Amino acid sequence: MTIEFSDFSFKYASLDKPTLKNINLRIEKGQKVLIVGPSGSGKSTLGQCLNGLIPHAIKGETSGSLSIGNRDTRSFEMHDFTLQLGTVLQDTDSQFVGLSVGEDIAFALENQMVSNLEMYPIVKSTASMVNLEQMLNREPSQLSGGQKQKVSLAGILVDQVDALLFDEPLAALDPVTSKKTIEIIDDLHRTSGKTIIIIEHRLEDVLHREIDRIILMEAGEIVADMSTDDLLCSGLLSKHGIREPLYLSAVKAAGVSPTNFNRPSKVDELVTPQVVSKLNQWYKPVSESQSEVRQDPLLSITNLTYSYDDNDKVVNDVSFHVNKGEFVSILGKNGSGKSTITKLIMGVLNQDKGSITIDGIDLATLSIFERSEQVGVVMQNPNHMISHHMIYDEVAFGLRNKATLSEQQIEEKVDKILDLCGLSKYKHWPIEALSYGQKKRVTIASILILEPKLLILDEPTAGQDYNNYSSMLKFIEQLNKTLGTTVLIISHDLHLVLEYTTRSIVLADGELIADKPMTEVFSDPKLLRVSNLATTSLYELAKISGIEDTQGFMNFFITRERAA
Repeated sequence: MTIEFSDFSFKYASLDKPTLKNINLRIEKGQKVLIVGPSGSGKSTLGQCLNGLIPHAIKGETSGSLSIGNRDTRSFEMHDFTLQLGTVLQDTDSQFVGLSVGEDIAFALENQMVSNLEMYPIVKSTASMVNLEQMLNREPSQLSGGQKQKVSLAGILVDQVDALLFDEPLAALDPVTSKKTIEIIDDLHRTSGKTIIIIEHRLEDVLHREIDRIILMEAGEIVADMSTDDLLCSGLLSKHGIREPLYLSAVKAAGVSPTNFNRPSKVDELVTPQVVSKLNQWYKPVSESQSEVRQDPLLSITNLTYSYDDNDKVVNDVSFHVNKGEFVSILGKNGSGKSTITKLIMGVLNQDKGSITIDGIDLATLSIFERSEQVGVVMQNPNHMISHHMIYDEVAFGLRNKATLSEQQIEEKVDKILDLCGLSKYKHWPIEALSYGQKKRVTIASILILEPKLLILDEPTAGQDYNNYSSMLKFIEQLNKTLGTTVLIISHDLHLVLEYTTRSIVLADGELIADKPMTEVFSDPKLLRVSNLATTSLYELAKISGIEDTQGFMNFFITRERAA
């Protein structure tokens, strides 16, 4: 099924300027295409035009034409779009229609009038593909963000349509599940011949399997449309704020010119004898500088246990502490208990056993509001936090609630935070006009402005481009170093963890399996396998190049990256 945009533009009803400008793009039947670009570049808006949300659910002005399967979509009803193209949305919560995981996966089959006898084995086998076979009776509200993403993926895999659109399908998935998801999509593409369109920030993860073309967007326009290898050699990714694969950054830093790259999309094919020689000349073992962190616990979690029912312990006897001034990450596979611990700290859930203290205060003695004055939590899904129509009002809300500052003082603080989070030009925008990644930055700004003692970020880079999340996290790192703000990050983003955190707490199946320096975690393949994490491409590059001290190699690269 061919998809073609011709001089296509779109402007949201609430904005003065178009978000998409003169898009000319043809995707041939059976192609697998990746669309990348910084937050707000128009990627998701393009996807919403493909699945019919624009113009049927989101109003605005369009010009030019879009045809799907050689039919002009201006004559389409919403139903016509769904018959042509299936979608996994970036916001998984907005996609649930069933009361259980099984019902949600079966929804498309029910619409196609498939009999119950035929439906059950299809649902079960599809759930098995994404490791959900034991959760078919679970309610969506009981799932982690990554598990919800798997349900959405399963729901689209059973759909009998000619084209599939995946909008940030890896945003909430752990590294191993991300790789498996990309493999599932690739296998589906090869066996079915469906047209596949992937919108994703995690470029290196998508390149785990072959892509026919990569389309790079910026400011609502297409700035590049080329093969993977050509784009990786072009320098356009870093120019437009897209994080290139870690191994590629290391090889370039070692002085290897892109003109000498052999298949840069594959680390094992990129490493030639010349690359190995350059890497060994470049790499100099350095002593890992451990910043002095006083052993003065701010957050103490002791024997914490929680279960959604009496039999299924999501968190099982977990104990750890975070010292004042630390920058720590919590890692683990989807459903390992990471986000549940956050909810227990917030007071949204009450633990079955154990205790949580902040600065010596037992959180069980505090109300949720009192907890919020001690701990600032930025949730995984920004739509769960946003309560105002306008961006300025959302960020100012917490300060206004305190009623201790004048409106002028509040505005000064809001302006500073918006600037630091790269949101200044959106100050008077409605939130509905923002991309998912931009909404994420709004929620981070609304928490940072309150200056909490402990800042918890749940998947802060989901939906974020490299430039935006780098500037935002450098600001958070500055707060950490200059003001002593303690930071706890829950993330699957290995780039983020390597660059910013010093210690990692690793969970698997609700239990604590490691608490050690970050580079030790990423140099331990056995530990990474158990926790559904993955060795980074830096580790793979070092091994292929014959560098035995993989931990030292990663330290060297990270030290240079931080200095840059």
